[in-house]
Amino acid sequence: MLNYEITSITGKHRTRKRVGRGTGTGRGKTCGRGHKGSGSRAGSTSATLYEGGQMPLFRRLPKRGFSNYNFATQFQIVNVSQLEKFDEGAAVGIEQLSNAGLIDSRKSKVKILGNGELTKKLEVTAHRFSKSAEQKIVGCGGKAKLIT
Repeated sequence: MLNYEITSITGKHRTRKRVGRGTGTGRGKTCGRGHKGSGSRAGSTSATLYEGGQMPLFRRLPKRGFSNYNFATQFQIVNVSQLEKFDEGAAVGIEQLSNAGLIDSRKSKVKILGNGELTKKLEVTAHRFSKSAEQKIVGCGGKAKLIT
């Protein structure tokens, strides 16, 4: 007895196009490769942006602008609500945040944002704080120290 089941995976992979199986299939004889030439031979490839000798689009358009993406300082974001994990009166630094899995690496720079609520008195050390985050930390009797 066959048991067929429709799952979320159904239709994930398109079925392979079977070529060279007779003229009635629409993909027989030359198998969609045309007649002769390098395109009909095995192993033929063309550069992705090649336009047949025409000046490629990316070279026809002018170069404009500047992006400082490569030079911008990237911060790992931690919200105040995520600091609830730590015990009352704990000193929370980069190492503690990394051990708790809130940031990727101890080398990364951290910014504390004020999203959520904080009910514990904590001594938080980070590279940057938003105004609201600093207010919430200090409002609970804690300290917000900057790493320079």
